[in-house]
Amino acid sequence: MHNKKECVAMLLAGGQGSRLYTLTEKTAKPAVAFGGKYRIIDFTLSNCVNSGIDTVGVLTQYQPLVLNEYIGNGQPWDLDRLTGGVMVLPPYQGKTSADWYRGTANAIYQNLNFIDRYDPDYVLVLSGDHIYKMDYSKMLDFHKKMNAGATIAVIDVPIEEASRFGIMNTDESGRILEFEEKPANPKSTKASMGIYIFDRRLLREYLIADEKNPESSKDFGKNIIPAMLSGGEAMYAYSFDGYWKDVGTVESLWEANMDLLGDSPVFDLFDTEHRIYSRNLARAPHYIGSGARVTNSIITEGCEVYGTVENSILFSGVTVERGAHICGSIIMNDTQVKEGAIVRYSIIDGKTVIGERATVGEDRGSGRGITLVGGGLVIGGGTVIPAGAMVNDSYVKEHIKA
Repeated sequence: MHNKKECVAMLLAGGQGSRLYTLTEKTAKPAVAFGGKYRIIDFTLSNCVNSGIDTVGVLTQYQPLVLNEYIGNGQPWDLDRLTGGVMVLPPYQGKTSADWYRGTANAIYQNLNFIDRYDPDYVLVLSGDHIYKMDYSKMLDFHKKMNAGATIAVIDVPIEEASRFGIMNTDESGRILEFEEKPANPKSTKASMGIYIFDRRLLREYLIADEKNPESSKDFGKNIIPAMLSGGEAMYAYSFDGYWKDVGTVESLWEANMDLLGDSPVFDLFDTEHRIYSRNLARAPHYIGSGARVTNSIITEGCEVYGTVENSILFSGVTVERGAHICGSIIMNDTQVKEGAIVRYSIIDGKTVIGERATVGEDRGSGRGITLVGGGLVIGGGTVIPAGAMVNDSYVKEHIKA
């Protein structure tokens, strides 16, 4: 077999994402739509391509259908290779039953055969639910230079937020002395990004030992990293100083989308140096009608706008009729906003109809947060949906007359 790879990436994409409510009722969190024409997983896959890593195992579990179909043969990310490429790895079907992944470490353990097939020196472990651009090859260079057994990417967080993360306490050289999961009194602000590079032989050894331990919860943060530390392995923190956001809540998903807007956006989708690739079906160009007003917004192909759109992101195929007003919102594919409807500070999932003169959400000052409306719903004319509401099928049946 001449398809040895220096480094293989394993992308954990099984997340249920329950804090995204209706957005993840039928789809895994990494497949949630983002930024007008992407899905969350596009960022990690594009990072792999842009870092020269062409062999990626995507470990799926929860509601994998949309994700499997979306990734397909990996062609949009240039990952349809003869050797390597992108492979979707669902839990292994045993003879008696399907053995669900019992944690992040167990998920990689179950796929050691996939890793071994490429005989890599290093294994890069990633998660599919963060928005960021990163060159993993720089992290790999650091890993080699330090002669590390494991390298963990860290980002500096404000001290008051540090107790929400796994925190790395290091010496001057960056060597990790201690790892604390969500510490009440953090000693440092170096937060783990859930991005790890391991020496493959070492990873294998620790995964096998962890699998044999009935007490273990089979998790990298809780079990593997602490075990390696107490085993005295050389572990280093690699500092990353770019944009990075975990979009695990409705609020953070909304914020990350808003970070794409403005004349000098916090996160630039239009940077040609580091392109983000996605699978997109070509649509007709978007159309802005003569009476329309569009400011500081991203409008994707196939949209038709006849009303007012400000500080918002419209996915493909959205229609905004005359007199409709959208502000500070994210409107996903093929949604129709009818005449005179008002949508403020909301996320509307795909293929939903917002009826004439309906009002969804309130201005930001209300303090009640982002309104979330699920996909494929019909919100009848004149309906009022308050700020912070989570609207799904049962909400519609209960509160809304179509």
